[in-house]
Amino acid sequence: MAMNDESRPERDDGARVVVDDGAVTARAEAPAATHAAKPAGPNAAGGSVQVPRGHWWWPSALTPWAGRTAQWASRLAGHGGSALPGRVVEVLDPGFLARTLGTLPYGVVLVSGTNGKTTTTRMVALMLEQLGLKVFTNPTGSNFTRGVVSALMGAIDGRKPLDAEIAVLELDEAYAVHFVRQIRPRYSLLLNVMRDQLDRFGEIDNTARLLGHVAQATTGTVVLNREDARIARLSEQVPDGTAVRYFGLVNSLRSYFPSDDDMHGTDIRRTAMSGTDVDDGAVDGADDGAASSAMAAFGAGGPGASLSGAPSSLIPGESPRLDVGREAFASTAQPADVTLRRVGDHEAEFLIDGATVGGRVRLEGIYNLFNAAAALTVVRSVLADAGRSVDGGRLMEALAEVTPAFGRGEVIEVQGAPVELLLVKNPMGFRLSLGSFPAPGHDTMIAICDEYADGRDMSWLWDVDFTSLRETGVAMVSGTRAWDMALRLGYDEVKVARTDTDLEESVERFVTANPGVPKHIYCTYTAMLRLRARLARLADVADAGVGR
Repeated sequence: MAMNDESRPERDDGARVVVDDGAVTARAEAPAATHAAKPAGPNAAGGSVQVPRGHWWWPSALTPWAGRTAQWASRLAGHGGSALPGRVVEVLDPGFLARTLGTLPYGVVLVSGTNGKTTTTRMVALMLEQLGLKVFTNPTGSNFTRGVVSALMGAIDGRKPLDAEIAVLELDEAYAVHFVRQIRPRYSLLLNVMRDQLDRFGEIDNTARLLGHVAQATTGTVVLNREDARIARLSEQVPDGTAVRYFGLVNSLRSYFPSDDDMHGTDIRRTAMSGTDVDDGAVDGADDGAASSAMAAFGAGGPGASLSGAPSSLIPGESPRLDVGREAFASTAQPADVTLRRVGDHEAEFLIDGATVGGRVRLEGIYNLFNAAAALTVVRSVLADAGRSVDGGRLMEALAEVTPAFGRGEVIEVQGAPVELLLVKNPMGFRLSLGSFPAPGHDTMIAICDEYADGRDMSWLWDVDFTSLRETGVAMVSGTRAWDMALRLGYDEVKVARTDTDLEESVERFVTANPGVPKHIYCTYTAMLRLRARLARLADVADAGVGR
């Protein structure tokens, strides 16, 4: 599997987010709404659109050399190297991306959505590799179009084509629109839509519209989250000849995986793409307790605050109270190709083709078990088209080999104690992490930055319930928005031992204090990159995306 080193993200100004749907269409017009049925088998990628010709004066064989030179220069200057090489390549050879990926016999799998992109992309890529396909991926979370180009720099040279049969690519919701203008994915996996980086995307329905362009451009199979109304409704935009598959949950687990509408008390049946919120505190006549059941699962207090309140074995069939609106929506939902049936401590059971399959998983966090259902669905589609269908047991064996992506539950041993890096970037993700990783018995650090890749608007921190940290407090708060974070914790009566905006000094102080005590670090994206770089001086840190 092709890998590249991660570095500090650089703003890719070539793809400004336009939240007005008409403007998006003008800037990134979706392909025609009809496609032929997907081809089966090798040498039928069929995913490229019109490829821009390179400049007459530029020999395309030199493009990888130019990109790698730019990457080396960028890193030498201390700017990372994840975007500049892509920018150089785009200027010199505009058709490079489409030309390179267009040679893949099984095309491109595009993964997008608000939460879970990096981990799910890693799951899909590693599972396909375990099951016999040669895979190219962008494993580091550099999910702008130029980040994909930069990842290609380490995988090809001017004399040989890309040594892969399929590409599995994570794309930011907005940049995915620009990507599909250059090459149509054979498969797309659309995970969810949450309130995230509203300074970039505007309202949540605008994010759904961006993903709608991806669904329209997909030539083979679109995989959708049945439990997210905005995502499920994208099936209406899938062109004729393109298949639609769903992943989902049993009713008893829905309170553990709330959608954005559950978190904000919205009637999903009436508002799923309309942009009209129903803020009545309850859903379709349900009482306040039922309407808030999903939030209670990850708020403070009560046994539902984390999975530690559940049996240590797989969670039995009964569930916390189920939101009436969700239940009514589920009754009309499409059948899922893969359904998450039960979850436990590094265990999961799925319903596949009417049979229950289960086993151990190495991923951290309950939320990644639902991501696993998504990954299994698209992997099954790819293998079926490739004539390599496997049974559920073999799929679970491949899933069991997947380890966390860097910074997403990644564990780094420092002075004999595990330090767990937990990426947080929106209210839902932070709540799920707090619920999945109980604070007792651990030291806690929170690092919040507001660079472009994090989103400038940090007001979302006020939508997170931090009262689960009251018992232990927070040992360290750091990052460019450390004082904002400390203030937010204060309002939830969470004690903060130390606040310091110097990330590098703070993390070194944090991980070396209290030797032997396990530690959690909740961090935004750019904070995570800087923390990993400093931790690499103190311990063995795997290359980004590597470490099975």
